[in-house]
Amino acid sequence: MARRRDILIGSTAMILAGGSVARAKLPDTSIWTAYDLGSSGYAEASGIADAIMKKHPMRVRIVPSGTSIGRLLPLKQGKANYGFLANELYFATEGTFDFAVPTWGPQDMRVALARPAGNAMATAGDIGVKEIKDLRGKRIGYVKGNPSVNVKTDAYLAFAGLTRADVKVVWFGSYNAMKTAVINNQLDSYSSVTTSANMREIEASPRGLVWPEFPPDDKEGWKRIREIASFFEPYRETAGAGISAEKPRNLVGYRYPIIASYASADADEVYSLVKAIDDSMDLIKTITASAKNWSPSLAGKPPADAPWHDGAIRYLKEKGIWTAEHQAWQDQRLERLRKIQKGWAEARKTFQGKDDEAWLKHWEDYRVKTLGLPPTGA
Repeated sequence: MARRRDILIGSTAMILAGGSVARAKLPDTSIWTAYDLGSSGYAEASGIADAIMKKHPMRVRIVPSGTSIGRLLPLKQGKANYGFLANELYFATEGTFDFAVPTWGPQDMRVALARPAGNAMATAGDIGVKEIKDLRGKRIGYVKGNPSVNVKTDAYLAFAGLTRADVKVVWFGSYNAMKTAVINNQLDSYSSVTTSANMREIEASPRGLVWPEFPPDDKEGWKRIREIASFFEPYRETAGAGISAEKPRNLVGYRYPIIASYASADADEVYSLVKAIDDSMDLIKTITASAKNWSPSLAGKPPADAPWHDGAIRYLKEKGIWTAEHQAWQDQRLERLRKIQKGWAEARKTFQGKDDEAWLKHWEDYRVKTLGLPPTGA
């Protein structure tokens, strides 16, 4: 029978494939969450699913969402298996920001693969911005229910000693809406990866696109960034809209997308997913300009926003990728996660307030004074 593949475009995307007998223990059906349509996260989730489906009979449904809660809630409810996540994974494991409310708390999540990526402030080219400090007084995008975007933006502004008080904050209901707002001259800048289709659209618009740099030798600037988000590092980006190997930009490095699940996910299945991605890199590497970084030799190494899953580690060890240094990082990250989970349970027992606002203050104080963790910041 000829191989068949159907794609439905809308609130979800369905990818079907048949053909050869599966060579790994993959499920018949898997549901993945990702950023919304137009994002590189959605494009890569779709492309990875497509590539795997060409070699394994499995059906994948991709559920896009423009908010962190929208991407995590289906995983928490058991309605999705994996998320192509951003830094909301870190906040979810820490029990901070939107995940500090009593209905969430620190989540026991794990990483399968985490692609290295560059991120920065995607800025309209017609407003004269050359450095981050030039964003003062400009219209800066934030997304309700998306601490991953909002904390990055706060950190990037902090590089130049700016805060939300120094800019015109514009709130949106989804991440994708900011692209349209920039093109329509309703917004000047927002945090983004460089390789998404949204960036290409902004670059091609009459306003154009620029990327203010984050010089790696600005030690004070990087100190201010890491006071808000410790997982950032200098990153020399060579791919994306308005960027090339000939015209690189000094931006901010982190991991996005991160393929994540709960720790309870079947280890054999996670192992097989990582293996299937590795086996399909000949197809995956062409999805976007940065998709080559999905190779486990790059995306299978700490640090990332949560501990690695046991199933992924098993495959990475077999391939000679996982080292003693990586395991030391894993052990420390697991210890931190368990400390936070225990602290959350103890803080709930000692809480005597009556509403969520009182709880949020109690939990923040408990994290700092009892657990010895830094303030959540922005």
